[in-house]
Amino acid sequence: MSTTASPTTVTTTPTTLNTNWLTRYQAVREQSVALCHPLLAEDTVVQPTLDVSPPKWHLAHMSWFFETFLLREYLPGYTVFHPEYAYLFNSYYNSLGSRVNRADRGTISRPPLADVYAYRAHVDAHMAQLLALADTLPATFAELFELGLQHEQQHQELLATDIKYILSTSPLAPAYLPAPADQKPATSAPAATWLPVTGGIQRMGHEGTGFCFDNELPVHDTYVADFELQNRLVTNAEYLEFIQAGGYKDFRYWLGEGWELVQREGWQAPLYWVERDGQWLRFTHHGLQPLNMAAPVTQISFYEADAYAQWSGHRLPTEQEWEIAARQFQPTTAAGTFLESGLFDPQPLPADADPSQCHQLLGDAWEWTYSPYHPYPGYQRAAGALGEYNGKFMVNQLVLRGGSCATPESHIRPTYRNFFHADKRWQFTGIRLAR
Repeated sequence: MSTTASPTTVTTTPTTLNTNWLTRYQAVREQSVALCHPLLAEDTVVQPTLDVSPPKWHLAHMSWFFETFLLREYLPGYTVFHPEYAYLFNSYYNSLGSRVNRADRGTISRPPLADVYAYRAHVDAHMAQLLALADTLPATFAELFELGLQHEQQHQELLATDIKYILSTSPLAPAYLPAPADQKPATSAPAATWLPVTGGIQRMGHEGTGFCFDNELPVHDTYVADFELQNRLVTNAEYLEFIQAGGYKDFRYWLGEGWELVQREGWQAPLYWVERDGQWLRFTHHGLQPLNMAAPVTQISFYEADAYAQWSGHRLPTEQEWEIAARQFQPTTAAGTFLESGLFDPQPLPADADPSQCHQLLGDAWEWTYSPYHPYPGYQRAAGALGEYNGKFMVNQLVLRGGSCATPESHIRPTYRNFFHADKRWQFTGIRLAR
């Protein structure tokens, strides 16, 4: 999931098709619809900025993917739901023809939302027919089927974050969901400690037989010096200290491009932060809420993350360091917050949490690294339409690791490489320090 939601070919052995595949397919598809249930029909058409796609477009595009790459290819006699939907709901597949420009997805008032749901029902019914033929289908189908599910999970995260941005642009500051009745902002987090990580020659990349995207391969050796990684994410309280110390007004902490952006856009705090009568609030999926001081800071750009690291006297980790540390310290307890929690926000660590279990390496917030999104040594871009997604974006972007509170838990792993341009901050992006 990047700003582009980046599916690619499956490069590891897929699970054998069996009767559980229909159950899993239905569960994934129902999750997407459930995310849109709290919305008004009017909410699903809005596109307030280039990075954000309307929820209605997401719902249709995910169905277009299954229709285009599975039903049309493998279900005998299948007829597309509507011949013009390929133009309306293709994302960036140049090899599959022309499409609506990304910036114009908010102009698609027709088909109405009811027709999009009918489209999803049509695709789902025919996918059930296709899965009934599982024993007769080639291995290529199994690969594409798994890819389709992973692709839909990417768009579920985009749905969660795009919905938040869309609602935040309304002067009414509407809540996507009611706030939990017992929600009380925490005031403190456990003191951060440093995890010593052994360097040297280490392995990187996805190993095993589970699913991965092609940008996680090939497995290769890398060298890093010994280093230390902070055992948790930077909190809102800690980032507020940076703001109060004049961090957004002091060029010394900023990269040149970042400083120019801050001046041009007038940034004074992370996205969604609002100061009223001396109190900091934050727009959330539950509307405007008091800033939770113990929760991880999110919705910040790479430039802000790096400026904070410079101000603190530390630095951001490289993606090599992050993955090596994750292999060494990812705990089996103290799991992070994921999409399935329904909380739609990183959760604070209890003040008395055991520092040895507070690593937050998976879930809660994507972690900016100081690594460009480049191919691994020996990487080869996949052939065909599906090869367009990862390889062609390997320039001018930074790698993020770890997933967020909007990431489906079954979708993330320590080798997952997300990528964004340095100025992007509408996703749940946060900070982990290294030294």
